[in-house]
Amino acid sequence: MGIISVENTDRLYWLGRYTERVYTTIKVFEARFDSMIDIDDLEYEKFCESQEIPNIYKSKEDFVARYCFSLEDENSIFSNLMRAYDNAIVLRDEIGSESLSYIQLAVYAMNQAAINKSPLIGLQHVTDNIAAFWGMADDDIEESSIRNMIRVGKLVERIDLYSRLKVFPERIRKETRRLTNRIDKSTMRYDSTRMAHINYLVQLDDMPYETLTDEIEQLVGEEL
Repeated sequence: MGIISVENTDRLYWLGRYTERVYTTIKVFEARFDSMIDIDDLEYEKFCESQEIPNIYKSKEDFVARYCFSLEDENSIFSNLMRAYDNAIVLRDEIGSESLSYIQLAVYAMNQAAINKSPLIGLQHVTDNIAAFWGMADDDIEESSIRNMIRVGKLVERIDLYSRLKVFPERIRKETRRLTNRIDKSTMRYDSTRMAHINYLVQLDDMPYETLTDEIEQLVGEEL
């Protein structure tokens, strides 16, 4: 394959970010679902605050319906999945039809989950298909730089989400080590000074989560 355009490089990166965003957000949502529905009426407000998204929801039931499945909510899981899909369609030649098909299956699963009385079952099918996409991409895409661009996006998003959620520091350190080992292999443009600062921040005993979030968000280019 020839030289990848700057635009498609950005799209591969954001394909990685959006698929990871959907995957991890669903996992977090599933973990908090019972508490959100049965125990703490304000759990969804805490979730919105942790993700820095506006709380536009009228109730926990409204949150579940709109945050998961509304395309009119730009912060919803479905909206982020469709951004992944839009990038994947443009990248068909780079990622291959089989890899693309798993993103299409994830969209189908999301549509089914929206009308299912047990949304968690449907959302599990979404994450299964995203995991299958990652596996197919690793197996089917011959160009290593393409695989690495997707992986870099995936790792950046994971560190971003983990820092927002204030997960156990060692989990963030692990993902940061993986990103450091991967990012130069991707041939992507990034801020090497900021990468060095991120590596410094994650080693601090008292991890500065907010600063880390700001730094990881500015490591690579603008959103597509």
